Amino acid sequence: MIEFTEITKNYGPSAVAVERLNLKIEDHQFICVIGTSGSGKTTLLRMINRMIEPSSGDIEINGQSINDLDGDTLRRKIGYVIQNIGLFPHMTIKENIMIVPKLLKWSEEKKSGIAERLIKKVELPQDYLDRKPANLSGGQQQRIGVIRALAADQDIILMDEPFGALDPITRDALQEMIKRLQQEMGKTIVFVTHDMDEAIKLADKIIIMDHGKVIQYDTADEILRNPANDFVEELIGKRKKNKHIDNQIFVQDLMGTEIASISLSKTLVEAVNLMTEKKVDSLLVVDESNRLKGFIDINDVDCGLDDSVNIYEIMQTETASVNQKEKVVDVIDPLLNMELKYLPVVNDDNHLVGIITRSSLVSLIYKELK
Repeated sequence: MIEFTEITKNYGPSAVAVERLNLKIEDHQFICVIGTSGSGKTTLLRMINRMIEPSSGDIEINGQSINDLDGDTLRRKIGYVIQNIGLFPHMTIKENIMIVPKLLKWSEEKKSGIAERLIKKVELPQDYLDRKPANLSGGQQQRIGVIRALAADQDIILMDEPFGALDPITRDALQEMIKRLQQEMGKTIVFVTHDMDEAIKLADKIIIMDHGKVIQYDTADEILRNPANDFVEELIGKRKKNKHIDNQIFVQDLMGTEIASISLSKTLVEAVNLMTEKKVDSLLVVDESNRLKGFIDINDVDCGLDDSVNIYEIMQTETASVNQKEKVVDVIDPLLNMELKYLPVVNDDNHLVGIITRSSLVSLIYKELK
């Protein structure tokens, strides 16, 4: 548990970044901190690992004041992920992942297999471990940044707008990934964002800040039902247009099960033949266990119809998807705003189970308005 008691951070007499903060973050929760620029959200985050020292008050982790620990020792106990990733360009991906265990002087036996297990969790090939960061896409680098923060098995992970610079599809895919990892590994994540949709999608609870003060700290459902003031109303205002959609309709209630998919072991020629047969211009790519791995679009077919080319060599791995248990009201804006034709639907194990389309959302809206 992380507990803030009367925490204040001043940058001079008239510059208060955080004012009299009192709150508790329970273990194994995903907490999003949201607010406008200058609201104090990043200051709150960085005070947890003493990258910023509070002016007054105390922060305790599991009952121990963080002031009782040396700053470097504390930071090695807490994972940290930033927007610009911060991978070391001269190191291999494996060396980047293992940097904290190395600093902690773990034995070779204790370090053995960690990078291999973690890269599998973010669905990247193991041969990427020998590559340098420059050989990976931005989304792939961010996946490595996340598992580097997990390599030393820290209980607390701090994330400062980690997906803010990514394109919408890559960002959506990484949101799904980090939520899945948090639940699988039982971590406590404190995640700064400026995007209310991102906070609602990810968080067990949301901290809303304005001018250094916590305005509201509650679940997404409670904040949507009972915003604390006009500032919170404005943050969630764009969601009001969907208030006519039943809040208890879930993706699995609306999804279709006719899916144009293909195994990643198939060849490019087989993919194009299937596109022709199904009359589609893209296919979802799955592994032998029907786990979603990416997609292939007709625009990606630029290497000629070579029967020796396998799908996994050219497919795109950053694929937006939604969990079947998500509420439809939380899917409408991302689907429409990203101008996607459809979103794959997965279960908790990332198995492809269906598809939700823009047309199905339009039909639902029409039905609910009748």
